[in-house]
Amino acid sequence: MSNPQVLLLGALAGGTIFLGLPVARVKNMPRTLQGFLNAIATGILFFLLFDVLANATGKVDLALAHARHEHAFVAPFVLDVALLLGGLAVGLLALVAFERRFLRREPGVAPPGKTLGYMIASGIGLHNFSEGLAIGQSAATGAVQLAALLIIGFGLHNMTEGFGISAPLGGNASWGFIGLAGLIGGGPTFLGTMLGIEFQSTAVFIVFLALAAGSIIYVLSQLLPLIRRQQAQQLVMAGVVVGFSVAYITDLVITAAGS
Repeated sequence: MSNPQVLLLGALAGGTIFLGLPVARVKNMPRTLQGFLNAIATGILFFLLFDVLANATGKVDLALAHARHEHAFVAPFVLDVALLLGGLAVGLLALVAFERRFLRREPGVAPPGKTLGYMIASGIGLHNFSEGLAIGQSAATGAVQLAALLIIGFGLHNMTEGFGISAPLGGNASWGFIGLAGLIGGGPTFLGTMLGIEFQSTAVFIVFLALAAGSIIYVLSQLLPLIRRQQAQQLVMAGVVVGFSVAYITDLVITAAGS
């Protein structure tokens, strides 16, 4: 598989995010259904947070094991820990600073649906950049079959992420929002694939996973009060479980690929 083919498939893997975004244009949605969809989006984000932290801490654990068993320098391990914690802090606090500087909302007031959608897209985009790195690095090392399976798996996963972006909009999204949010959320898959083909870097991988984790934590802090205000709490919590389960099942495809 040539590099242009890998890049094209990486772009397609990110582009599937657009398949879930048109939900944002479904108008006159009942409030109960809107709450259920927000809960599903929350469940998807909970899984993404679990996924990115598991992958990032896995790299740190490998560095620690190497330092312990190979009697190697601890500097790489210390660097990985610093990148993980620093990236988490930056991803979270940068959104807080952005909100104060540009949105100027009162503390505790939920952001408008469109703003929340862009925030979700940004966190997903950082996550998808790391997925693109995995695709590019697999192709660069000759693991073409693995790269192809990753593209299929990430493509399926991005479909659920598109829905996670669109759910808070409640039918009030324009096609312009769908286009921009799709680029923010799915475009980094292509950029990560392009970078991953050129060089492999555990540090870059950890940084972007940590940034994604921080931003997802911030977005969850905005979504959770919304779903707590819903009347049908059993239905809402069922939505959280559904969102987490769907995201997890699609992720199993990637695990089956041996990533």
